[in-house]
Amino acid sequence: MSSETQINHDQADLQAKARDHLWMHFARQSVMTEGPGVPIIVRGDGHHIWDAAGKRYIDGLAGLFVVNAGHGRRRLAQAAAAQAEQLAFFPIWSYAHPAAIELADRLADLAPGDLNHVFFSTGGGEAVETAFKLAKHYWKLVGRPLKHKVISRAIAYHGTPQGALAITGLPGMKSMFEPVTPGGFRVPNTNYYRAAEMGFPGGTEEEFGLWAANRIEEMILFEGPETVAAVFLEPVQNSGGCFPPPPGYFARVREICDTYDVLLVSDEVICAFGRIGEYFASDAFGYQPDMITFAKGVTSGYSPAGGTIVSDRVYEPFATGTTSFPHGYTFGGHPVSAAVALENLAIFEEEGLNAHVRENSPRFRATLEKLSDLPIVGDVRGAGYFFGIELVKDKATRETFDEDESERLLRGFLSKALFDAGLYCRADDRGDPVIQLAPPLTIGQTQFDEIEQILRGVLSEAWTRL
Repeated sequence: MSSETQINHDQADLQAKARDHLWMHFARQSVMTEGPGVPIIVRGDGHHIWDAAGKRYIDGLAGLFVVNAGHGRRRLAQAAAAQAEQLAFFPIWSYAHPAAIELADRLADLAPGDLNHVFFSTGGGEAVETAFKLAKHYWKLVGRPLKHKVISRAIAYHGTPQGALAITGLPGMKSMFEPVTPGGFRVPNTNYYRAAEMGFPGGTEEEFGLWAANRIEEMILFEGPETVAAVFLEPVQNSGGCFPPPPGYFARVREICDTYDVLLVSDEVICAFGRIGEYFASDAFGYQPDMITFAKGVTSGYSPAGGTIVSDRVYEPFATGTTSFPHGYTFGGHPVSAAVALENLAIFEEEGLNAHVRENSPRFRATLEKLSDLPIVGDVRGAGYFFGIELVKDKATRETFDEDESERLLRGFLSKALFDAGLYCRADDRGDPVIQLAPPLTIGQTQFDEIEQILRGVLSEAWTRL
């Protein structure tokens, strides 16, 4: 049997098993029964991935905003194996192990200000859930038991656990699970391209940022400062299409939180570890949060890990006496994941990945902005190595697509066409239709050009299909 026949045979076998037994996340299961099947990715190296048929693609999404140091890092696999041989697992429930201790110390050193205490989990949703519960517990311990509400932004995604779902601002992801945990309230996001539709009366981007931040103050006052525990914000909002903060936005948010004694949680599950050119994006945008949530890029995806980094102030009521935080995860601070994270951070340091992103981000933006000459491209926005391209039906009016058109364009054509053309990225319509790009942090101008050319060809064809 030839190698090509063997690959095809294996692929058919895998498709059958997937169809019969695999329940994919955030996906329509019908793709496995009503079409050719699901793409099966078998290998990665650098910024490329290969499917089961041997075809190569640019990984334009770093897996899922995860593989920041790139695929095929043998030293990360070796770090995992070495740790597993010594201590494969032990919990941090009243015990500890060196890998978790060293990683907590390293993260506290990298985090801004007095964020000195790390509560480990295994992913982003758990990290947000931890921050939500911790905020409510903290206010009870300091004698403010009514402070339980949380504020986040429209269309923002903060995870799917039942508590984190209260913070997520996507109604379509919540209705089937209602009633969700009470106490979540929404304010406008920082999509300057759609500012008028949110009620902004007009002005500069900086004026819009202050307007958007002031809507947080308005919500705090409406609900009552004595009832609001925390504000949850991503440095660059992912869901809806990559919304960076306007100048002055986070300075004003910090001022509001201080005025009304509300905790500021920076949800950096996507934005930390180089995505915006710093270890933590709050440093990139110059604000000091009370908590940071992280996951994804901390290990570049080579092992699951996440956590919540907490300020001295929030930690203080737990530091002495008999008080404990009744919350945890079996695999939080897993020895293998912690060892991989430490090695991943060493790669960042040795190869200067943060500086690489800061240096090349303007070139990435300029290359993508060439696509603005296409009639279907309405806006190109983002920061670091994290960009969104919003698609429109009419550039002059900024008219977007209706539900049927979006279904036909994004799911029916764009996602598959981009993949077939050799680019794995994300066509997303949780807000207005966008293409999201967040590649490994190692790429440069050659890959920027290749990505632009693939996008140009597919988007040009998409326009003819409208």
